[in-house]
Parts: sequence; C-alpha cells; structure tokens
Amino acid sequence: MDHEALAREMRGLREQVSGITDTAVAAADGLLIAADTADSIDPEGLAALAAAGIGLARRTSEATARGALHRTVAYGSHGCAAFYAVGDTALMVVLGDEGMDVERLHTATQPALRRIDLILTRKAAEGV
Repeated sequence: MDHEALAREMRGLREQVSGITDTAVAAADGLLIAADTADSIDPEGLAALAAAGIGLARRTSEATARGALHRTVAYGSHGCAAFYAVGDTALMVVLGDEGMDVERLHTATQPALRRIDLILTRKAAEGV
C-alpha cells in the first residue's frame, strides 16, 4: 500500500482546513491503516472508536431509509470529530479544535476521500 500517498492526503487536508488537529484512516473493522495524530492520541484506539461510531451511524441510516452514510460529526466542548465513510470498507476520522470550519472540512474532504478510496482500492486490486 502507498502509505506516503495516504500521508499526503492527510497533510493536504490540514493545509486546506485550519483547525484540524488529527487525522486517521482505518478499515471498517477498526484496524488502523494510517494516522497523523498528536502523541496524546492513541491512533489504534481512535480507529477502533471511529469504526464503532460510523458502524452505528451506517446502520441507523440504513434502518431509517436515509440511504448510504456519508459522514457523521460528534461535537464536544473543545472541538469535534468528523467520521467519513471511504467506500464500504474504510473510514477516515478528522479531529478539529473549536475553531475548525466544519462546512469547509466537508467540502475539502470529498476529493480527498475519492483519492483515498483509489489508494485503498489499488491495494486490494494488487492483492497486497
């Protein structure tokens, strides 16, 4: 897998959207694929929690006939965590401080998610 390409995508989001503090890409089962996180964040734990959260949101969206899940956002008193579906088999989580423009994040994330999906799909096609 092209870990450098994944790292470029995560860095690119930080450059486009001020307030992003941490990012990670994980498999839908919670296995960490790549992370750009502060030392205070456990990336494996973040990946597992993100998978659980997006899995629940995905099931809720399906059970309520709202279609395929695109994203979910959890807001806290010091910022937010945005969880994005990357195809059917992966996810990306973006943590941001209270100053992060979430609408800007959603816009900037869409092309990055498509590129991340291609990177991950290429890995599967190559059988790596």
